[in-house]
Amino acid sequence: MDEESMEEEGGGGGEPMMDDQNHNNWGAGGYGRHLLGSAAGQLGDRFLREAAAGTPAGTELSEANGVLQGCEPGGASCKGGAGAIAAAININASTSKFLMNVITIEDYKSTYWPKLDSAIDQLLTQSPGDYIPISYEQIYSCVYKCVCQQHSEQMYSDLIKKITNHLERVSKELQASPPDLYIERFNVALGQYMGALQSIVPLFIYMNKFYIETKLNRDLRDDLIKLFTEHVAEKHIYNLMPLLLEAQSTPFQITPSTMANIVKGLYTLRPEWVQMAPALFSKFIPNILPPAVESELQEYAAQDQKLQRELMQNGFTRIGQLLGSISLVKDLNQGMHSRGDQSRKRAGEELTYNGSSTCASSRGYR
Repeated sequence: MDEESMEEEGGGGGEPMMDDQNHNNWGAGGYGRHLLGSAAGQLGDRFLREAAAGTPAGTELSEANGVLQGCEPGGASCKGGAGAIAAAININASTSKFLMNVITIEDYKSTYWPKLDSAIDQLLTQSPGDYIPISYEQIYSCVYKCVCQQHSEQMYSDLIKKITNHLERVSKELQASPPDLYIERFNVALGQYMGALQSIVPLFIYMNKFYIETKLNRDLRDDLIKLFTEHVAEKHIYNLMPLLLEAQSTPFQITPSTMANIVKGLYTLRPEWVQMAPALFSKFIPNILPPAVESELQEYAAQDQKLQRELMQNGFTRIGQLLGSISLVKDLNQGMHSRGDQSRKRAGEELTYNGSSTCASSRGYR
């Protein structure tokens, strides 16, 4: 996206334009000089001399190539000397702000932030697959201009306040949820917020690069994830974890995808929460538990047999048998790794024996 397309078009002055560090347009000789040019001082002195001398005729102002020039008296559109001076001053003052693209704090609060506020609202409340009728180019342009005009601090403060208020409402809604819907609603809130961050963070990337990373030495995404942790997850983790452990002990009480999303999400928010339920997290996060050792194979087998019995008691006979077979194979692979060569040798001998028997049978048949 070109920076020129983000800036409002200035006047058509003939002199070259330059940008300051805030991307404000300067004339070659100062703010608004390309409007009057070097003729400004001479033209004002001329008006004052003619007014003091009592010259009855006025002087006309005409604009040629962006420079106001004095005209001889007697033209059809001539004005009085004092009025022409006032007109020149008013033009200079009114166009300087336009040409500099100045965004005052009042402009920011009344025009720019309301656009950003509305877009953030839609992104925070959208459901997966929803169409959001907003212009990402327009929102990015608003952020860009506000950063260039030194409104980064105010914009960052407004963004944090906006999202904090939203998360506090989400937390209150979760508190009012019944236990049978608690896990599902937490999963929806977590997924919706993480999905919104995928749009919000890129839209504010200019503020993140030139204010948050440079002056605050932080990252916008990390700050917004921390907000969810503090205002939602921390307030509900001690209610959520017992429900997750109960759901784990009852197969298919909640969908596996829901359990996986929540566990992975909690680990992203705060890895230390693994200590609350290591066995649960280890089912979805690799390398949580210490590596298996041969001396504990019997304990692993006992745990698998216990799971098999629980499944069979709940009517999952075939699944229990299948898991038992899988656990047996896993234990053999882990415990008999040192005997792998011998196992392959025995398998080769059996294959040779079977092949020999088959050949003998074939010869006896013929």
